[in-house]
Amino acid sequence: MTASSRFGNKSFRSWEARLQQQAEHLQRDLLPAERHDAAPELAAYLVAAFGNATRIDYGSGHELSFVMWLLCLCKIGFLEPSDSVAIVLTIFRLYIQLCQQLQRTYKLEPAGSHGVWGLDDFQFLPFYFGSAQFIGSESTPAVSLDQGFIDREGDEYLYLQGIRFIGEVKRGPFFEHSRQLYDISGVPRWEKVNQGLGKMYKAEVLGKFPVVQHLVFGSILSFASS
Repeated sequence: MTASSRFGNKSFRSWEARLQQQAEHLQRDLLPAERHDAAPELAAYLVAAFGNATRIDYGSGHELSFVMWLLCLCKIGFLEPSDSVAIVLTIFRLYIQLCQQLQRTYKLEPAGSHGVWGLDDFQFLPFYFGSAQFIGSESTPAVSLDQGFIDREGDEYLYLQGIRFIGEVKRGPFFEHSRQLYDISGVPRWEKVNQGLGKMYKAEVLGKFPVVQHLVFGSILSFASS
């Protein structure tokens, strides 16, 4: 069901409702029988990871919910430290691809976007993780705006996939609609980009009450009061 709408296609509510109905069952299918007790808590994070059905929007807070879902899987021992690379380059990559398809199909509104001065309307972590992929390579951040390089290597690097998606959904000169990413392309080393994005994530996502106020806590990830 894809009723015509420029922004906020209400059919997304049906997709989200189906996810909510099936989420706990999906967790039980995933987990060994001895960890089925974790299914309700895991389901809460998964349901929150794809957008808000009331506002029909998506942003970095929903992305954070997916990271918390992954963290829960690590805490209960389903995922192990040896899975770290696969967690980012396989599981998280597939999550981002699904989110991008949802954004294309249902025209989700950006949640809490800073507009031209924000890093991206929807995602943050593909750029943080993606910049880390480049550390140790001979390339510089300038390649992130090299269309030929993006065409050749875009499937390999999360950072380039993020840039490529922006090119699909936005029109006009890149420096006008994505100023932060444009400025980052002029930084000399990927290490510096990665460090800067890490600090920015702490300040602009983890440090912002409007983002973290929607997070839930339970027995796996508890909120200890001071």
